[in-house]
Amino acid sequence: MENNLSVNENNSTPVQDSLRDEFESYTETRQLIVNELKGRVESVLAALDSTPVVSGRIKNFTSYFSKYIRLLKTGQVKPLITDLMGIRVICPFIEDLQAAENIINKNFDITERDVKGHYTFKEFGYESTHLLIRIPQAIIDKHGCPGTDIAEIQIRTILQDAWAEVEHELVYKAEFSPFDEPMKRKLAAVNANLSLADIIFQEIRSYQRKYSIELGKRRNSFFQKIEEETDDLLFKSEQAPPIVPGVVIDNINIVDYENYSIDDLLVSALTAHNQNRFNDAISRYSKILELNPDIMICSIIYKHRGMAYFACSKYEDAIGDFSKALELDDKSYKAAYYRGVVQAVCKHYSEAIDDYTLSLTINPYQSFCLFRRSQAYYHIGDYPAALSDCENSLYLEPKNKSAAKFKELLLDKLRL
Repeated sequence: MENNLSVNENNSTPVQDSLRDEFESYTETRQLIVNELKGRVESVLAALDSTPVVSGRIKNFTSYFSKYIRLLKTGQVKPLITDLMGIRVICPFIEDLQAAENIINKNFDITERDVKGHYTFKEFGYESTHLLIRIPQAIIDKHGCPGTDIAEIQIRTILQDAWAEVEHELVYKAEFSPFDEPMKRKLAAVNANLSLADIIFQEIRSYQRKYSIELGKRRNSFFQKIEEETDDLLFKSEQAPPIVPGVVIDNINIVDYENYSIDDLLVSALTAHNQNRFNDAISRYSKILELNPDIMICSIIYKHRGMAYFACSKYEDAIGDFSKALELDDKSYKAAYYRGVVQAVCKHYSEAIDDYTLSLTINPYQSFCLFRRSQAYYHIGDYPAALSDCENSLYLEPKNKSAAKFKELLLDKLRL
């Protein structure tokens, strides 16, 4: 359909019945095309970290006719309506909008881009990206001509979409023009709050990403030290390797703590931790504890600080912090495991076994904890128990080369 609609020759008014017949003759074809376009858009956007929700719809005749008449009133002789077929992409976060648009640009022929923003007293919505795409010829050849070769893709956040739906019912569809100033202010306030919420959600998302990166680095450095202190003992020598303190840099006064939130301090502490500035990290963890956060947060901070103490070989302090973490959260199987690791490094193997057992009681599906308890059993000469734990560890993680190697060592001991 090229929007060249039938009209009454006397007054140029569209003849509704003939328009309806022409419009609805394309309904089935348009639905098939929208379904295929939806699938293609979902497929190309699957590469995004936060997978958007994709939906598709075809315009019904009532909506089409209303829009056509409205455009005629603006002086357009043959209004061109480009959203007969529409795809909507709903993204969780603001950062996803541009990423989604970039992918769509690479995979479809974009004929027009429009960022719609409403700022009058009647239109209170905020920005939404609308892309007009040319329907791939292969899709038209497969399903038939839909009366146009253009479809629309809208890209919004969840909150932008929520506002658009409400706005459509309250303002656009009802043709509501609030003249009352308090009503206008209320609508403007809702819009502003939604916009602010989108920004805050994005800030939280960015913080989570930074936190996860720093946490991953810290965890890797912790496990690396475990490997150095325990595996070398097993596979290279019967004597414990010398304890080499971590790189410690004296505390430096770089933060005015009073001006920072707990989240800011935690990321700052993790960053210092990952840069091997352990004293600085310990100082920041301690400052968080001085702020008296929630008990569960305190447990997490004690666990982090214990890892920092361990990193600079302050083993008694590390054991103290892991014990405090367990006291505050008796379900913290990681704190029990970490304390066991420190006990093993200090050659307190019976105590290490007790801690590993406690950790496994809370969460029995820990291949790494079973592996470490296996090593502790080895050091006290209980080779059958060590072999049992090692085999259970390999059952949970068959590709663990260190555990496989240790199993061979245990089998050799048992053959003697």
